[in-house]
Amino acid sequence: MTLSEELTWRGFINQTTFSDITDLDSEPRTFYHGFDASADSQTIGNLAAMMLDKAFIRHGHKAILLAGGATSLIGDPGGKDKERPLQSEETVRSNVSAAEEQIKRVFSDDAFTLVNNLDWTKDLSVLDFLRDIGKHFGMSTLVQRDYIQQRIGEGGVGMSFTEFSYTLLQGYDFLHLFNEYNCTLQLAGSDQWGNSLSGVDLIRKVAGNETHVLTLPLIINKATGKKFGKSEDGAVWLDENKTSAYKFYQFWLNADDEGVADYLKVYTLIQPEEFDALMAEFTLNPHQRAAQKYLAFEVTKLVHGDARAQSVKNVSEVLFGQKAFSELSKEDLAELAKEIPVVEVATVVEALVASEIAASNSEANRFLQSGAVSINGEKVLQNTELSTLESFNGHQLLKRGKNNVALVKN
Repeated sequence: MTLSEELTWRGFINQTTFSDITDLDSEPRTFYHGFDASADSQTIGNLAAMMLDKAFIRHGHKAILLAGGATSLIGDPGGKDKERPLQSEETVRSNVSAAEEQIKRVFSDDAFTLVNNLDWTKDLSVLDFLRDIGKHFGMSTLVQRDYIQQRIGEGGVGMSFTEFSYTLLQGYDFLHLFNEYNCTLQLAGSDQWGNSLSGVDLIRKVAGNETHVLTLPLIINKATGKKFGKSEDGAVWLDENKTSAYKFYQFWLNADDEGVADYLKVYTLIQPEEFDALMAEFTLNPHQRAAQKYLAFEVTKLVHGDARAQSVKNVSEVLFGQKAFSELSKEDLAELAKEIPVVEVATVVEALVASEIAASNSEANRFLQSGAVSINGEKVLQNTELSTLESFNGHQLLKRGKNNVALVKN
């Protein structure tokens, strides 16, 4: 596939200034894509943007990935119905550092240039900004932007000059990268369309050159109707301290049937022939969730590495009865121990109570007598010394029913 064909097939094109998208197939360009540092981690919404970037890199285009150390100090008003609280410089610096580390990990197999827009704006004086940049922006054009109209129009809460200036700063980023790297294309999310056009207009007025923008549709969780973003409840983060590798894997494993085809195209490197075969298998036997299993493993591998992806896959299969507990390695057990209670006691009843699977000894005994309790997949019908039961790597897996699970260390 050519780049334009791949972008179309994966659903990566929302808006663009190109009259003919096949122009991207003729010669390599230098493009840039900015990543917000308003939080201490990127999300799977940002990961979709990274996958767009990786498609351009695969087809020979040069990537400049920008961590927004300056613009994050201002706060992007796009898509917001009120002004976000300003963050301290220290917080933004920490967030930028986290963003840079995640970018390096996701793009570890790719060539790219990493920049921070604070480097070229921190010494820019107010007068220089107003004279050299601000004079090229017409107020009538800016106030007609949808997100500005929503805030300053009837029923809106208004907008500070700080927020209003955000689009000028982003335009200046494009101009700087055009001058320094001959960057002629900005990639962005669809909510950045207006801000991206600021750079196109500024470069045309200052340098007399034509540049372009291509935006990615916002990725929507079709099960909830919400976007995959930082501000959404239940955001899925790339930082495992915020979303563990296991929970990250489970999110994709539980992807809705309606959306899984789209997620596969966006979040994995699957090719059309393999995609068609996988979806045919999924359609024939949807209960086996072949599409979700492929998706979960591939995205977890991209973000957390192959070894961690395999480990959380093993853990998941044990917890859902598809693999024997005895097959888990020490590394797998360490992964499992992060997700479920770990207790160190003498008897099965004590383990049920200590792990809070049972509220009391009498309730624990009732669970045992009803045949609801298992150790390592084998039913246990009475209170037993755990030392008499088999252990694997010094652990036993305690379960009541399907969803109440704990590790017993011995």
